[in-house]
Amino acid sequence: MHPRAVALVPLLVVIAVASAGTEPGPGGAPHRVGGVFRNPDPTFRRPSTWTRWTFLARRTWQSLASPRAFDAPRVANDGAALRGVPPAPTITWIGHATLLVQVDGLNVLTDPQWSARAGPTSWLGPRRLGPPGVAFEDLPRIDVVVISHDHFDHLDLPTVRRLAAAHDPLFLVPLGLQAWFRDNGMTHVEELDWWQERDYRGVRFVCVPAQHFSQRSPWDANRHLWASWAILGGDHRLYFGGDTGYFAGFGEARRRLGPFDVAALPIGAYLPPEIMKQVHLTPEEAVRAFLDLAAKAMLAIHWGTFDLAEEPLDEPPARMLAEIRRRDIDPSRAWILKIGETRRW
Repeated sequence: MHPRAVALVPLLVVIAVASAGTEPGPGGAPHRVGGVFRNPDPTFRRPSTWTRWTFLARRTWQSLASPRAFDAPRVANDGAALRGVPPAPTITWIGHATLLVQVDGLNVLTDPQWSARAGPTSWLGPRRLGPPGVAFEDLPRIDVVVISHDHFDHLDLPTVRRLAAAHDPLFLVPLGLQAWFRDNGMTHVEELDWWQERDYRGVRFVCVPAQHFSQRSPWDANRHLWASWAILGGDHRLYFGGDTGYFAGFGEARRRLGPFDVAALPIGAYLPPEIMKQVHLTPEEAVRAFLDLAAKAMLAIHWGTFDLAEEPLDEPPARMLAEIRRRDIDPSRAWILKIGETRRW
């Protein structure tokens, strides 16, 4: 590996893996104090600096000495069916937290990531384990893009620039990110606070709370808000979790906006718990969140695409399905899509 890459891997992990940021200020509302955002749970705490940096050192060594490979199940998808006019109501898993959601005539992308790495450059960051489920060139017209937060595996600058140039979609982002988009040459962007919403051609997009943090560099910790999204069409209601730990906000989202037809929830990057517990869901917690949201179906995301943590790469869906069985939930409600798979909803 290039010497610069070796030197910068620890920094990269800090700002790209979403596991070792500066702690948001404790306390309740308001969730922005002194230009820094914080989580709604007043008991939220990040691990100690020593715990975070020992994890980073271990992950750095593992990524250099024995990088892991994994081939997630996939299906070929040339996008032809997705380009139908008007689009049918479908959800396609592109990989990680990227979904193509087709609802009420709109084509919506969540956290688009088409790059070979999740990092600040083309040669730094966790390497993609397999290609996206649909080639960028095969996408239908994209109308709206929702962003959950600023970590590199969820907000990829090369991808959003390509989308802006090729499709000029409306980017909907949490507070603080509009300026970042404009600084990078993209102006068709609107930012929302938690519980604010935007109606676009009859579909409601609601920015809802998540339990996480934000950071793209050592100098901007928690300067951008993090969020989940509710995408509400006339007959279809989707909850997109983005990246979040388990918290009471799932129940609040159900009370305000539910029930949901599909809850897309992250199931990967949960080990070690002393690092991940507060900011990521275990598969079992994801099932609990699914029940809190009163959704008809649970769609697993945030696994099998980037090697971000220490659990076996094929473990998250197995644990999710085991929890579905333990709770005696109809297995047809548990959606573990193959990369590139499209499902009607």
